[in-house]
Amino acid sequence: MRYYTTMSALAVLFLFPLVWSGWASMEEPDNYVEMARFGEGLGTYLTNSVLVSVLTVAGTLVVSALGGYAFARFAFPGKNLLFLATLAILMVPYATVLIPLYVLLGYIGLQNSLVGVALVFVMFQLPFALFMMRNAFEALPKELEEAALVDGCTTFRAFVRILLRAVRPAMVTVGLFAFLASWNDFFAPLILLNDGASFTLPVAVVSMTQNTFGAIDYGMLQAGVMVMAIPCLILFLVLQRHYVRGFMSGALRG
Repeated sequence: MRYYTTMSALAVLFLFPLVWSGWASMEEPDNYVEMARFGEGLGTYLTNSVLVSVLTVAGTLVVSALGGYAFARFAFPGKNLLFLATLAILMVPYATVLIPLYVLLGYIGLQNSLVGVALVFVMFQLPFALFMMRNAFEALPKELEEAALVDGCTTFRAFVRILLRAVRPAMVTVGLFAFLASWNDFFAPLILLNDGASFTLPVAVVSMTQNTFGAIDYGMLQAGVMVMAIPCLILFLVLQRHYVRGFMSGALRG
């Protein structure tokens, strides 16, 4: 009984801000209409956020799956040192490297680019993603891969057709974390993008102010918050079972 009481209290505590935002966003009938017409239009900001998130998730999954498999299955000089160097990215303060990255993106022609923002997100997701994927591949019995090789599969075909399916929960976890980080991040797009037509949804939501003395339209702001929150809630609820399995099998090993 105490368990259910505690869980219910925590559920109410965590759901209250979301319910309050939803209620505040609907107090005025025109909040969502005004938000949709703000700046370059809601469609533009949503498209930018979706593009950045899809590129981030795809890039993170590809690099972390290949890298995690290599760290789990192959022996090469400097393997442990390279893995530790990748994890060391977590110790670098996020904000301190955005200006150097902005300059670097200018050198490679990706300044003020959604692709450049996605690459930055991928870089910051790699430590956690590689850790998860390496542990997930290490949890698989080597006999599974050896049986595929005996049946005529190449190493790459065995990796794609068998091993990736076996570590699907870990991939869902990595992908979900990458999506949430890229979808909700405000600071990196603010620094790396300077064109209003390229802004992602979080930057647009924060920019929703009236021209009269900079007063904030809180109703429209809360409508923007709800638009940002709904995709995250849907994805988490749909993928919850895989997310929990992946987190338990990957993060808690090693």
